[in-house]
Amino acid sequence: MDCYECRSCGYSYEPSKGDDRAKIAAGTAFEELPVNWRCPVCSAPKKQFSNIGPVNKPSGFKENLDYGLGVNRLTPGQKNILIFGALAVGFLFFLSLYGLK
Repeated sequence: MDCYECRSCGYSYEPSKGDDRAKIAAGTAFEELPVNWRCPVCSAPKKQFSNIGPVNKPSGFKENLDYGLGVNRLTPGQKNILIFGALAVGFLFFLSLYGLK
């Protein structure tokens, strides 16, 4: 199932999670939501949401996924781990310089 993102505040409706505030059960597709359903964060109407595709899908256009040494095929969560992991390793290397005499 596809996720939908609020264009006003960036809230993402994931059908696998549903909406606890509005008592929408998990597994409810966006099209099956009531007409009067609103964004739980900013109260924007349902028409303010845009389809952003399936969860954990690589971001970007399909024709561009083969570029960038395979990094373009990573999901946003994997990219975060790669970026912040590299920053942590670099910081540890920087701290290890204090051990030199």
